[in-house]
Amino acid sequence: MKSFLLALSFSFFAILAIAQNWKPAGDKIKTAWAEKIDPNNPLPEYPRPQLVREQWQNLNGSWDYAILPKGSNEPSAFDGKILVPYAVESSLSGVQKMVGDKNELWYHRSFTVPATWKNKSLVLHFGAVDWKADIWINDIKVGAHQGGYAPFSLDITPFIVKDKAQKLVVKVWDPTDQGFQPRGKQVNLPKGIWYTAVTGIWQTVWLEPVDASHVSALKTVPNIDGGNIAVLASTIGTSANDLIEVKVMENGKLIGTGKAVVGQEVTVAVPNAKLWSPESPFLYDMEVSILHNGIATDKLKSYVGMRKISTKADANGIHRMQLNNKDYFQLGPLDQGWWPDGLYTAATDEALLYDIKKTKDLGFNMIRKHVKVEPARWYYHCDREGILVWQDMPSGDANPKWQTRNYFNAQELQRSQKSEQNFIQEWKEIMDLTYSNPSVVVLVPFNEAWGQFKTPEIVELTKNYNPSRLVNPASGGNHYDVGDMIDIHNYPEPVMGLFDSKRVNVLGEYGGIGLIKDNHVWENNRNWGYVQYKTSEEATKAYVSFAEKLKKLIPFGYSAAVYTQTTDVESEINGLMTYDRKIIKLDEAAVRKINQEVIATLNK
Repeated sequence: MKSFLLALSFSFFAILAIAQNWKPAGDKIKTAWAEKIDPNNPLPEYPRPQLVREQWQNLNGSWDYAILPKGSNEPSAFDGKILVPYAVESSLSGVQKMVGDKNELWYHRSFTVPATWKNKSLVLHFGAVDWKADIWINDIKVGAHQGGYAPFSLDITPFIVKDKAQKLVVKVWDPTDQGFQPRGKQVNLPKGIWYTAVTGIWQTVWLEPVDASHVSALKTVPNIDGGNIAVLASTIGTSANDLIEVKVMENGKLIGTGKAVVGQEVTVAVPNAKLWSPESPFLYDMEVSILHNGIATDKLKSYVGMRKISTKADANGIHRMQLNNKDYFQLGPLDQGWWPDGLYTAATDEALLYDIKKTKDLGFNMIRKHVKVEPARWYYHCDREGILVWQDMPSGDANPKWQTRNYFNAQELQRSQKSEQNFIQEWKEIMDLTYSNPSVVVLVPFNEAWGQFKTPEIVELTKNYNPSRLVNPASGGNHYDVGDMIDIHNYPEPVMGLFDSKRVNVLGEYGGIGLIKDNHVWENNRNWGYVQYKTSEEATKAYVSFAEKLKKLIPFGYSAAVYTQTTDVESEINGLMTYDRKIIKLDEAAVRKINQEVIATLNK
């Protein structure tokens, strides 16, 4: 035992010394939050806010890494240190190296299991790993996962060695744009609207002790018309006679409780509910327990927002989106969620929250999360701050011909069976991630025909898998007579190029006002925007003029609009903010004023 403790002590000080030597790689622009990273404990916040247990261990920090040809054995020596969970291509990883489809990325670290976790099962969680991951514990392969955007977990209890440091090895392969998998804007050769590849671990890695019988997931659906919520808990290790108990609290006061046999929905009455909206994002606390022989075990905390998203024809027969049974115009930016220092990963949780708060400051009430998925904490922040979210499925595979103004005759991509199956698997995992977030109101399986295939079937799958959300079949086309809305894109000015009398009409992208801010750009010689201006005053004037045109189109049919975009991204300079978030490029007060006028056109 003494030698074991000495080894742990040596390991601790070695890791501390390495972390102190960490520094961002490269010379690209960075956000102010890059300087606030604690390399000994990056992103220390609890990673799963809708299913909270008190005990957990963060495995973020300094790991060993190696890049080897695909198919190689586990390395006996490593290339150096990488700061997890920042992608290897990012500055914040401390590495900033490309991997490519011919190579694999290996990770290694050790960890210890606290003595207080004795007699508990041990679950290893990964927030997201792009794209195909294989995991070993103490030289035993314990699992694999294919999918770059959603969390996954492994029960590693049988493979833990008593009174020793545990060895963890992860191997990742990611072909980026050389494969069929969903990848969003990632390419191996970035340019224009396509950005730097992201490979490997890019969200928090963590350990959790659980009872042998425990809740593994929650799906919570509010019903404001019925005055209740439905909670479906997925469990592991429970028996047929176990119960799920759900308690709902308002500011610490118990207002409702319900029970059901494991595997059945629990219905809990929420009388005189305070409704969740961007104007009043009230959240009820929840406690969920497994009852075994009448004794509560595996108690966990969650929350729920009482809100309803729906559509209804107005007095003129125009189908409108409604929030809580009232017509509600949704206006938001196209938010790509990229960072100059962390690529897919914000430097800190404060940075992750900043974009949301600034979006609300600018007078928007919605965000379209564009061909990217965020960590669970991002959706939690949207829930708490009060902003609606349209969630895109990251695009991938090849693209059919894009026919933006055509019904029924558009071409479909012929994906391979593997590609189709992978798309469906990853889309379901993404829907699972956001299933209980009141902020998420629209699901978008396709964007501008990118990888679009079997649209009617995918829309039906989406509606059946998550009937509590609206479905935007293909933002910008290709168009089919399915789903809840028709969505066109037009740059730079708002127009109404199509009108559907049976569905909601939305302008899924417009704007793209470009403005270069010297010393705040990714590159100096390849910057572009859909339209470019030289001063903030000119750009603001253009923004206001576009918004005025949008206001005039709302009475004729539009129920939502998405402005491109929240921030600059690499060589795109269409952002309301610079890529490093250090400058708001347009007049914030003027943008807020006109945005509120646009929203008020419908939201009386």
